[in-house]
Amino acid sequence: MALASTVGVILFCGLGIWQVQRLAWKTDLIARVEARLAAPAVPAPAEAEWPGIASGPDEYRRVEVTGQFDFSRDRLVQAVTQQGPGFWVMTPLQTDQGWAVWINRGFVPQDRREAADRIQPNGDQAVSGLLRITQPDGAFLRSNDPAAGRWYSRDVEALSADAGLGTHAPYFIDADPGQNPQALPVGGLTVVSFRNSHLSYALTWFAMAAGLALGAFYVLRADRRLGD
Repeated sequence: MALASTVGVILFCGLGIWQVQRLAWKTDLIARVEARLAAPAVPAPAEAEWPGIASGPDEYRRVEVTGQFDFSRDRLVQAVTQQGPGFWVMTPLQTDQGWAVWINRGFVPQDRREAADRIQPNGDQAVSGLLRITQPDGAFLRSNDPAAGRWYSRDVEALSADAGLGTHAPYFIDADPGQNPQALPVGGLTVVSFRNSHLSYALTWFAMAAGLALGAFYVLRADRRLGD
């Protein structure tokens, strides 16, 4: 029993220490993302920079890009936002550098999904927003079905293949709100939130270690007294 209790205490302490390490990582991640959100926009990564794009250093960077929208290739991705269920409007933006990038122009409700319901600005457009990493395959238990026009995630490669898009960025951009908050699609609805429960988990593991050690101590002491 003493051996089993010692192993249990060590295991629980190890799990507590791991959660403390996770807490430090999550706190640092939140601080870095908040710094990116507060920073001024920088030019969106060009083609030469694409191989180095990664979620850790790049997700939620504030970027800007200029080009022309190709509304003939709009794709609607199912979404649920603070405004209810509906769709993200994904539109490729063709830059003058010869490559395209998918822009999440914003949200439209289910009953306003037709192209005529949303603005379609012509000519060069300056777009600013948050850089997002591609979301391959689909959502939980729901795979993207391009043939049926059903999209559950913003999978850049699948969207580009379905739309016959040429050279394109490996990321997409969540556009900032437009000047008219009543116009569709509604931009700026990106939710940046990270669950951070590692401190409570760590305290739970340490409490379990302490409880096991204390319980084992009392049981062993009682056994010793009975033996005497």
